[in-house]
Amino acid sequence: MSAATPVFASSGNLFADRRYEYARAAAKDGDDAAAADLLEQALELAPDWAAAWFALGEACERQGARDQAARAFAQCIASDPDDRHGASLRLALGGGAPAPVAMGAAYVRGLFDQYAPRFDAHLTGALGYRGPQILAGALRAACDARGRGFHFAAVLDLGCGTGLMAAALDPHFDTIHGVDLSPGMIAQARKTGLYDSLETAEMLGWMKSRPAAQASLVTAADVLVYVGDLSPLFAQAARVLDPARGLFAFTTQRLEGEDYALGADMRFAHAPEYLRGCAQAAGLQVVLLEEQSTRRDAGRDVPGLVCVLELAREAAS
Repeated sequence: MSAATPVFASSGNLFADRRYEYARAAAKDGDDAAAADLLEQALELAPDWAAAWFALGEACERQGARDQAARAFAQCIASDPDDRHGASLRLALGGGAPAPVAMGAAYVRGLFDQYAPRFDAHLTGALGYRGPQILAGALRAACDARGRGFHFAAVLDLGCGTGLMAAALDPHFDTIHGVDLSPGMIAQARKTGLYDSLETAEMLGWMKSRPAAQASLVTAADVLVYVGDLSPLFAQAARVLDPARGLFAFTTQRLEGEDYALGADMRFAHAPEYLRGCAQAAGLQVVLLEEQSTRRDAGRDVPGLVCVLELAREAAS
């Protein structure tokens, strides 16, 4: 999923709101200079309006005015410390700040809450999204490689969204528990009737609340693209996995290099060697790590990775 501007929130000043709407129309017509001028007028009337600062940053960015864009995004963050617009990401992409280790919860929640009603149709239709199917196929291959059946007693589905991962695994599990930041997504997942429990929460904190050594599978389909530093999550996955049969399976976007980076599509990409390093540090080992594209963007396959990990033998013993 690509970035989207969060839902419009009024400034509380009718005249400022009107200038904002005129600015949006000008930007849509390609007149970013006019859009910037109108947004500056709006901000004179409502100087702490985060939505207008963010829009001004975008308008300046499109004109190549990077310094002005950086100042606008910084003002957006100052006006909204929760950063519901994702201004810190835009600031990082423009070189005005280091990339965060993960995207802010308020930004991700707002992004997906507005997206939830059309999520499945847009993702699987326009973007050709196939992450859950690819992940299910990788898990089947991993199970075959380990000489075990393709069935899981207890599944933890991270960033469960509308429930596409549960549908891809059904009926090959006994219980499945999902977590997502977005209440809208959780509402859609509940309609599937597949989950034993669903919770609106941040996934790392949720994982810390789960009992140790009891999950036979942890899945994260198209979720780790919203997290840069994966070390804390890998450590929790290792903690909750059943030492004998537990698997941790996920997809992410592929980075050429040795680390992780925030891309222009406002998603994190991870290098294969970075994933191996995080796994080793957490006491996990690779069962399968392959290049697979889970979606398309602008008509092209987005480079991706599918990975299945298990507890390293010395950690499991």
